[in-house]
Amino acid sequence: MDQRSVVTGFLRNDGDVLLLQRSEDVGSYRGKWAAVSGYAEGDPDSQIEREIREETGLDPESDCQLLTAGDPFEVVDEDLGRTWRIHPYLFDCTHRAVQTDWESTEFEWVSPTKILDRETVPDLWRSYDRVRPTVVTVASDSTHGSAYISLRALEVLRDEAALLARGRESEYDSVEAVGSELLAARPAMTVVRNRVNRVLSKGSTVEPAEVESNARDAIKSAIEADRGAATTLGAAITDKRVATLSRSGTVLAAIDEGEPGAVLLAESRPGSEGTEVAEQLSSELDVTLTSDAAFPHTLVEWEADCFVVGADTVFSDGCLINKVGTRPGALSATDADVPVLVGTATDKISHERTIDLEERAASELYDGTAPITVENPTFDLTPPSAIDQFVTERGSFDPGEIESLAAEHEQRAGWQE
Repeated sequence: MDQRSVVTGFLRNDGDVLLLQRSEDVGSYRGKWAAVSGYAEGDPDSQIEREIREETGLDPESDCQLLTAGDPFEVVDEDLGRTWRIHPYLFDCTHRAVQTDWESTEFEWVSPTKILDRETVPDLWRSYDRVRPTVVTVASDSTHGSAYISLRALEVLRDEAALLARGRESEYDSVEAVGSELLAARPAMTVVRNRVNRVLSKGSTVEPAEVESNARDAIKSAIEADRGAATTLGAAITDKRVATLSRSGTVLAAIDEGEPGAVLLAESRPGSEGTEVAEQLSSELDVTLTSDAAFPHTLVEWEADCFVVGADTVFSDGCLINKVGTRPGALSATDADVPVLVGTATDKISHERTIDLEERAASELYDGTAPITVENPTFDLTPPSAIDQFVTERGSFDPGEIESLAAEHEQRAGWQE
């Protein structure tokens, strides 16, 4: 039997993926829906980038980011007398402005669960299944911020609910089981808990089809909330000298919208994502990078107009959990009368006070044999006295106003009882 290798690339934007309807001019599966695909003539990683350029007009380097390259698998098509060896990929895209070529007659950005309802090329869902978010990837993500991870958690809930609603194979026997595992995956990540709770608390029953629909809506609402917080924050930092650290999606979006006059960044260990952010911003902004140890001193000497950070969790009393280094930066800023602004969606406000600073591997700091106790937290706790404003999609709030917002989230946790 003839064997051919092909690449299949799912392009994701705001929780939806791009599906292409194959034209009558292609050699096989005419009229079927597919992702970006093509013969893997040589290196599959290079080939999928060529296919993205040709089939969508997107630049895989500037418009897309590769997230996952799934394990290849084989599909046998008896009618064609051919075995396909499929190499699946998942990319995040910055926009949806695609220009298709002759291989496609139509394209749509849709929920990936629509794959289950359409006439597609063989095993398209199986390809997506190899690269889609899972409870495991939500639990193990140490690169992205909590807002991003919460969207992936909602996608897991949406996808598993879709499988259960259609009687398809799933490792879970109920949507409640999916929700419970997602909450256990990131127990201290408030935005994951609040957004999962919002989906599962709707209605008196938790039917898979209803949860799938609610999760799709929740993804869109969450994206709007995160963008709304960034827009509000962007207006507050326009033309300002902004000191910040780590890689907050809200802060980065606010910088893009607000166009500050200059940015000071701490290197942001562990992970040093501040260094990567400095490189990212340096092409368009006046950027200064300093060490974590020097940051509290430098933001004063640099004459920052404000210290701006994102949030991992905001407690009802106005305390903030965020990337380690936030506390000394905020205390230094407060001492120098530099306003401290926290950009966050209100879904990051917690009615529970569970503190988990996510201790990282001790070997990152010391891997010798001396009897040394190592403390290597990912996050720290900043008191409300060192915070001026929480800037959200619903406006700005003083630390003392957070309690009323936390009460709204508490009402949605009842589905677990």
